[in-house]
Amino acid sequence: MAELPEARRTALDWIAANEARLSAFNRRIWDYAEPAWREYKSAAAYVALLREEGFEVEEGSGGMPTAFCARWGQGRGNGGPVLASFAEYDAVPAQSQQVVPWKAPREGLHPWAAGHTDPHSSLGTAALTGILAARAAMERHGIPGQLVLFGEPAEKVCGSKPVHAAKGYYDGLDAAVVYHPHATSTVTAETQFGAYWSAVFTFECLAPETWIDKTLLPIRDIGHAAARAPGAIDALMLMYMTTKTTKEAMFPHTGAWTLNEFILAGGDATSDNLAPRFAQIQYSWRSPSLALQQRIADILVANARSAAAATHCVASLRWVTKTRVGLPNAVLTEATWANLQEVGPPAYGKEAVSFAREIQKTLGLAPMEDPFAPANTRLTSPQEFEAGLRAFLPAWQKHLSADDYVEFCWHCPTVRLLTARPRLRPPEPGYEYPAWAHNALGGLPAAIDPGMFVAGRTMALTFLDLALKPGLLEAAQAEWRRRTGGGIGGTEWVAPLLPRDFPPPVDLRWPEYVTTARGEEWWIPTPRDGAGTGERL
Repeated sequence: MAELPEARRTALDWIAANEARLSAFNRRIWDYAEPAWREYKSAAAYVALLREEGFEVEEGSGGMPTAFCARWGQGRGNGGPVLASFAEYDAVPAQSQQVVPWKAPREGLHPWAAGHTDPHSSLGTAALTGILAARAAMERHGIPGQLVLFGEPAEKVCGSKPVHAAKGYYDGLDAAVVYHPHATSTVTAETQFGAYWSAVFTFECLAPETWIDKTLLPIRDIGHAAARAPGAIDALMLMYMTTKTTKEAMFPHTGAWTLNEFILAGGDATSDNLAPRFAQIQYSWRSPSLALQQRIADILVANARSAAAATHCVASLRWVTKTRVGLPNAVLTEATWANLQEVGPPAYGKEAVSFAREIQKTLGLAPMEDPFAPANTRLTSPQEFEAGLRAFLPAWQKHLSADDYVEFCWHCPTVRLLTARPRLRPPEPGYEYPAWAHNALGGLPAAIDPGMFVAGRTMALTFLDLALKPGLLEAAQAEWRRRTGGGIGGTEWVAPLLPRDFPPPVDLRWPEYVTTARGEEWWIPTPRDGAGTGERL
């Protein structure tokens, strides 16, 4: 078997030799800009590339058309570990932007079409880089083990990982190394992400003709002059306003919990003299505990029943997702941090600097000699990052925000790496750059590649450490068993919150690209030349 230093060098050399190819792949995913549950081209691109690289790929894993599970090598049967990561590739509606230093949504689409923000395009490519580089080293040096890369759609609604977890895809993993672009380059420590739940409430007016007792009328056959049932839009609006009212009393103003809503369907331009029959509103909520998540869910259900009763409608609930909370692993945090230190922080060349300065000029700012935020080009230790989080969190709170990587944590030791995505240095405290500026930088290879390849190198080295470094995997698993009270089924272990037969919500009316007689466009039709959204009021 190869010595660890030799295998690590092979992995790093492989990345150096393949940077251009992987950079082009990342830009391809960025250009697709496909939103949650509709990442058809992006998933197909991953599947094709992984099969070319010798992976066995299951398409549509877990009943999700844009998910996949790719495996290379043999695991426990031949004495090697099963090591995993995941790619994400969903974009965000209303974030369309070209790679230019001024605000410019993509041409030929509605201006509020999707675009990459975090960007998940580089998240997925970084994980792909780490997996492929580790594979190259394991293959060349005869290192036993199996590498698994999951294709995880719909992260923006924390969609696929709870489904994969519930259906058993994470069973049998020995460790996971996962990644996300961030404002800093670090590794998360004790404070992990919290829970995210989401549900769609549907209101249907099934029998509007029974709203009024026509025997009370002197003339019964008065057609459309009769009173009509309030209908589904009124139910939705009552749900909206009742929830706004009760939100203040759901939980004290602590814990950084959030609740947000999105209208998926609202009457569908029904005739003006008929009751709207169908409306849907999605609620998504984040909090640091499962008990608080359930409390919010109970109030939402009560609000939906009340709204339906007042409007002559029936209400139904369909879950989109339920995630658990994150579980730290200090052993893996320290091992990954050591590798991040060896790789070093991102560094930006002339092209990225020039582009950033042009953005500043566009915004009427004086171009800076170093236009990037200081945290972009330095490493932040896990201890410093943790201290920054704890500075504004109450002592009882152990989780913050939400991300569905947490699902891996309950099936194997998991570490979460962060590397800096390009952010611009503010000219003064409190200044906020517009979102389009950072979205444009996310599509510029010279700006996004440095952090992406820092992540890919760090992940590859950590995979190889887990496969070869004596005692590392065993120590990580011992800590995981301690934190879960004995591993799967242990006293502190939390099982998946979705049932094994959960139907993924891929059929709901999610934003997407559509093909019509007018060509391919965003689901909101592209405005005619000069029409825009109408006359400004």
